[in-house]
Amino acid sequence: MKVFKVIGEIRKPNWQTPFEKEVMALKPEHALEKVYTELGSKHRVKRFHIKINRVEEIPPEKVEDPLIRKLLAGEGKIGWQS
Repeated sequence: MKVFKVIGEIRKPNWQTPFEKEVMALKPEHALEKVYTELGSKHRVKRFHIKINRVEEIPPEKVEDPLIRKLLAGEGKIGWQS
């Protein structure tokens, strides 16, 4: 698995906000799909309101998300699964 940083913005008629999201995926296309899915389910944002500016693969040393960092470190169980 690779780690991708997806950078973009949510553009709604009365609301606009930038975002950066780190996701684990095999290909950049899969990372995009994951971001669309997560933003849509957590923030009730339709896909056409999401504008993706950049998708870049990042090395494991530069990962900021603690959950992804823990997964990359090989600590198999996370949180409630311990």
